[in-house]
Amino acid sequence: MVTRVNPDIGRISGYFLLNLVTGIFWSVLLVTLGSVSIGTAVIWVGLPLGVLTLVLARGAATAERAWLRATLGVDIPRPYRPLPDGAVPRAKALVKDPATWRDYAYWMLMLPLGAFEFSVTVALWSVVLGTVLLPFYLHWLPATWEVTFSDGTVWLIDSFAKALPVSALGLVLGVLAYRLLKALARGHAALARALLGPTRYGELSAKAEQLSASRARGVEAAEAERRRIERDLHDGAQQRLVAVAMGLGRARSKMESDPDAARDLIAEAHADAKLAISELRDLARGIYPSVLGDRGLDAALSSLAARSPIPVDVEVDVEPRPPTAVESAAYFTVAETLTNIAKHSGATQAHVKVHRTENSVVVEVTDNGRGGAEVRPGGGLAGLADRAATIDGVVVVVSPVGGPTVIRTELPCAW
Repeated sequence: MVTRVNPDIGRISGYFLLNLVTGIFWSVLLVTLGSVSIGTAVIWVGLPLGVLTLVLARGAATAERAWLRATLGVDIPRPYRPLPDGAVPRAKALVKDPATWRDYAYWMLMLPLGAFEFSVTVALWSVVLGTVLLPFYLHWLPATWEVTFSDGTVWLIDSFAKALPVSALGLVLGVLAYRLLKALARGHAALARALLGPTRYGELSAKAEQLSASRARGVEAAEAERRRIERDLHDGAQQRLVAVAMGLGRARSKMESDPDAARDLIAEAHADAKLAISELRDLARGIYPSVLGDRGLDAALSSLAARSPIPVDVEVDVEPRPPTAVESAAYFTVAETLTNIAKHSGATQAHVKVHRTENSVVVEVTDNGRGGAEVRPGGGLAGLADRAATIDGVVVVVSPVGGPTVIRTELPCAW
């Protein structure tokens, strides 16, 4: 993650001025509690006190991350491992988590570092403000300032006009102070990111766990889709084709003895064959609609909207065209969402918006129904999340009671 610092010099200066106070408070408190817990560990009192010290260090680090985001504009993710249930297992996990000790180390550094940053900030702005405001000071409180150069020349500053060059010099110093404080803020942000944020190993581990979970959900979704196709084939087209074969067999046996009955059986078989073709076409459309491959996502979603029992507005802007897997996931996300809206929401209007970002396709489906939708295991929204997870997509559902409901899916175009 790139460490970015908010360019607002007022916030940066405010952070450095207040950081001395927070640094002294937390450093003294944590050192005191840590020393007492070590000294009393032999009588077991120090063990819960040590855990309390680490809990306080974590809490202070959490507040510091929020403070850094507000002042320096640095967004530092939480680096902690999940804690198990139970007081003793949670305490053990907290002690074994390296992020806890990095939080503690951060506050140990804040006392000397906070004093240094405070001193630099006060010194820089005192010099800048003193030189910039010197003409006004001499105007309202007349005095004489003497500047002696190395060659013995004396420069008397005793009026507003003679102090203007000093004021101009102060403006130059102000620019230098701004740059210096920005550099100091970037350094502090980098230190905070290293100690208060996740390590590279932790980020990779979390990413591996996320990928493993998404792949498992993808396999389950694919298996469920395979079972659905088998069921649809068995209950639909297969039964139709069996009926066609039986009808043609009966017609052949009656061709000589009862031509009229044979013609009726052939007509019935022909009707069943057309129904089987229609069911196979619908099944193929459920696997991958031909209009999606031929004409793209805009045409495919417009076709879905035309078949929807409720009015649907469609807005699509996905140029350049995304990969096939992303198009397919977006299509079926919209298809299943519209089906759920028609069945359960009581909505009278829906809106589909699909747009392309730099690295992903974002699908938003909004309806004016009764709301209250949530992701439940085995439910339709969980199925949407599982389908999106096959390509590391994320589904977010916002559905307050009374509506409206917004289902937002972000599908990465590279994985």
